[in-house]
Amino acid sequence: MANTYHQIYLQTVFAVKYRNAVIEKEWKHELFSVIGNLINEADCKNIIVNGVEDHVHCFFSLKPVVSVSELMKKVKAKSSKYINDKSLTKERFEWQVGYGVFSYSQSQIGKVYDYILNQEEHHKKQTFKNEYLQLLESFKIDYDENYLFEDLI
Repeated sequence: MANTYHQIYLQTVFAVKYRNAVIEKEWKHELFSVIGNLINEADCKNIIVNGVEDHVHCFFSLKPVVSVSELMKKVKAKSSKYINDKSLTKERFEWQVGYGVFSYSQSQIGKVYDYILNQEEHHKKQTFKNEYLQLLESFKIDYDENYLFEDLI
């Protein structure tokens, strides 16, 4: 539409079901590439996708006509199908229900990019759970710990 301008930068974070550490180094970059392509196919602009064994960070520019929830639904469904179709894990792969989404300004792009790029180093010092709680708290997002993470019973 004419005269409609936007610049929306979002980071989404989502975990493997039960936070199982099943994303292996041998194929994780292929998975992250698939996720980045899914973001681009949704008419958004992928900036970086990275993560570690139990979770993924996506940083992208969102088009205002795209629903974040619909985008994440597609990304998670199609990427888990990709993992299962290729039999990359021993058991059926699933993402945890839900995700975190955090917004950033233009001036923060470099910092967020570097943070996501260096996930392996970052997680030598901090667990995913602590990282996620820190994000929620720094963005002043109200949450109920009973619904944050699904654990094995």
